[in-house]
Amino acid sequence: MNQEQERSYVRHPSDVPISWVLDNIAVPGTEYLKNVSEGGLAFLSSSEVTLGAIVAINIPAVDPQVSLKGVVVWCAPCDNAQFEVGVRFIDENNHFRMRMVEQICHIEHFKNEIFQKEGRVLTGEEAALEWIQHYAQDFPR
Repeated sequence: MNQEQERSYVRHPSDVPISWVLDNIAVPGTEYLKNVSEGGLAFLSSSEVTLGAIVAINIPAVDPQVSLKGVVVWCAPCDNAQFEVGVRFIDENNHFRMRMVEQICHIEHFKNEIFQKEGRVLTGEEAALEWIQHYAQDFPR
Protein backbone atom coordinates (compact mmCIF):
# COMPACT_ATOMS: atom_id res chain seq x y z
CA MET A 1 0.00 0.00 0.00
CA ASN A 2 1.51 3.33 -0.96
CA GLN A 3 1.24 6.53 1.10
CA GLU A 4 -1.56 7.94 -1.08
CA GLN A 5 -3.68 4.80 -0.61
CA GLU A 6 -2.84 4.67 3.08
CA ARG A 7 -4.00 8.25 3.63
CA SER A 8 -7.17 7.93 1.52
CA TYR A 9 -9.04 6.42 4.48
CA VAL A 10 -10.13 8.30 7.59
CA ARG A 11 -8.56 6.72 10.66
CA HIS A 12 -10.69 6.38 13.77
CA PRO A 13 -9.06 6.14 17.21
CA SER A 14 -9.69 3.02 19.19
CA ASP A 15 -8.81 1.26 22.39
CA VAL A 16 -11.02 -1.77 21.87
CA PRO A 17 -9.62 -5.19 22.84
CA ILE A 18 -9.13 -7.72 20.05
CA SER A 19 -7.85 -11.23 19.57
CA TRP A 20 -6.10 -12.39 16.44
CA VAL A 21 -5.09 -15.54 14.66
CA LEU A 22 -2.00 -16.05 12.50
CA ASP A 23 -1.85 -19.13 10.28
CA ASN A 24 -4.76 -20.71 12.20
CA ILE A 25 -2.89 -20.32 15.50
CA ALA A 26 -4.48 -18.05 18.10
CA VAL A 27 -2.03 -15.54 19.56
CA PRO A 28 -2.28 -15.64 23.35
CA GLY A 29 -3.31 -12.57 25.31
CA THR A 30 -5.42 -9.55 24.56
CA GLU A 31 -4.21 -6.92 22.13
CA TYR A 32 -5.77 -3.52 21.49
CA LEU A 33 -6.79 -1.75 18.33
CA LYS A 34 -4.90 1.48 17.86
CA ASN A 35 -7.00 2.78 14.99
CA VAL A 36 -9.35 1.49 12.36
CA SER A 37 -10.41 2.72 8.94
CA GLU A 38 -12.43 1.44 6.02
CA GLY A 39 -9.25 0.05 4.44
CA GLY A 40 -7.63 -1.60 7.45
CA LEU A 41 -6.54 -1.28 11.03
CA ALA A 42 -3.54 -1.03 13.29
CA PHE A 43 -3.11 -2.82 16.59
CA LEU A 44 -0.50 -3.17 19.29
CA SER A 45 1.05 -6.59 19.64
CA SER A 46 3.52 -8.19 22.00
CA SER A 47 4.78 -10.20 19.00
CA GLU A 48 6.46 -9.10 15.78
CA VAL A 49 4.45 -10.14 12.73
CA THR A 50 5.91 -10.93 9.31
CA LEU A 51 4.97 -8.68 6.40
CA GLY A 52 2.53 -10.40 4.07
CA ALA A 53 1.16 -12.69 6.80
CA ILE A 54 -2.58 -13.32 6.68
CA VAL A 55 -4.30 -12.62 9.98
CA ALA A 56 -7.85 -13.03 11.24
CA ILE A 57 -8.91 -10.26 13.63
CA ASN A 58 -11.74 -10.91 16.09
CA ILE A 59 -13.45 -8.05 17.89
CA PRO A 60 -15.42 -9.58 20.77
CA ALA A 61 -16.68 -6.21 22.09
CA VAL A 62 -19.03 -5.99 19.11
CA ASP A 63 -22.27 -7.96 19.27
CA PRO A 64 -22.40 -10.05 17.19
CA GLN A 65 -18.66 -10.59 17.29
CA VAL A 66 -16.87 -9.33 14.19
CA SER A 67 -14.17 -11.31 12.41
CA LEU A 68 -12.14 -9.77 9.60
CA LYS A 69 -9.26 -11.06 7.47
CA GLY A 70 -6.33 -8.99 6.39
CA VAL A 71 -2.73 -8.96 5.29
CA VAL A 72 0.04 -7.42 7.39
CA VAL A 73 1.42 -4.46 5.43
CA TRP A 74 3.75 -3.07 8.09
CA CYS A 75 5.07 -3.86 11.55
CA ALA A 76 7.04 -1.33 13.60
CA PRO A 77 8.62 -1.63 17.05
CA CYS A 78 7.28 0.65 19.80
CA ASP A 79 9.04 2.01 22.87
CA ASN A 80 7.30 -0.38 25.27
CA ALA A 81 8.60 -3.72 23.86
CA GLN A 82 5.52 -3.99 21.67
CA PHE A 83 4.95 -3.75 17.95
CA GLU A 84 2.41 -1.71 16.04
CA VAL A 85 0.99 -3.88 13.27
CA GLY A 86 -0.76 -2.47 10.20
CA VAL A 87 -3.31 -4.68 8.45
CA ARG A 88 -5.08 -4.08 5.12
CA PHE A 89 -8.42 -5.81 4.80
CA ILE A 90 -8.59 -8.52 2.16
CA ASP A 91 -12.36 -8.62 1.69
CA GLU A 92 -13.51 -5.44 -0.04
CA ASN A 93 -17.12 -6.26 0.97
CA ASN A 94 -16.52 -5.46 4.64
CA HIS A 95 -17.67 -1.84 4.28
CA PHE A 96 -20.88 -2.16 6.32
CA ARG A 97 -19.21 -4.28 8.97
CA MET A 98 -16.32 -1.83 9.28
CA ARG A 99 -18.65 1.15 9.62
CA MET A 100 -20.26 -0.67 12.53
CA VAL A 101 -16.86 -1.45 14.07
CA GLU A 102 -15.73 2.17 13.65
CA GLN A 103 -18.82 3.36 15.49
CA ILE A 104 -18.35 0.77 18.26
CA CYS A 105 -14.73 1.89 18.65
CA HIS A 106 -15.82 5.50 19.03
CA ILE A 107 -18.53 4.51 21.51
CA GLU A 108 -16.09 2.43 23.61
CA HIS A 109 -13.60 5.30 23.57
CA PHE A 110 -16.40 7.69 24.63
CA LYS A 111 -17.46 5.30 27.42
CA ASN A 112 -13.89 5.17 28.80
CA GLU A 113 -13.47 8.93 28.45
CA ILE A 114 -16.68 9.60 30.42
CA PHE A 115 -15.47 7.31 33.19
CA GLN A 116 -12.05 8.99 33.36
CA LYS A 117 -13.37 12.57 33.19
CA GLU A 118 -16.66 12.28 35.09
CA GLY A 119 -16.41 9.02 37.02
CA ARG A 120 -19.66 7.81 35.44
CA VAL A 121 -19.92 4.14 34.57
CA LEU A 122 -22.03 3.68 31.44
CA THR A 123 -23.37 0.46 30.03
CA GLY A 124 -22.67 -0.15 26.36
CA GLU A 125 -26.23 0.84 25.52
CA GLU A 126 -26.12 4.05 27.59
CA ALA A 127 -22.79 5.02 26.01
CA ALA A 128 -24.16 4.33 22.53
CA LEU A 129 -27.24 6.49 23.13
CA GLU A 130 -25.18 9.40 24.47
CA TRP A 131 -22.56 9.11 21.73
CA ILE A 132 -25.22 9.03 19.01
CA GLN A 133 -26.93 12.09 20.49
CA HIS A 134 -23.68 14.08 20.67
CA TYR A 135 -21.50 12.83 17.81
CA ALA A 136 -23.31 10.70 15.22
CA GLN A 137 -24.07 13.69 12.99
CA ASP A 138 -20.32 14.36 12.67
CA PHE A 139 -19.34 10.73 12.03
CA PRO A 140 -17.49 10.55 8.67
CA ARG A 141 -19.42 8.80 5.92
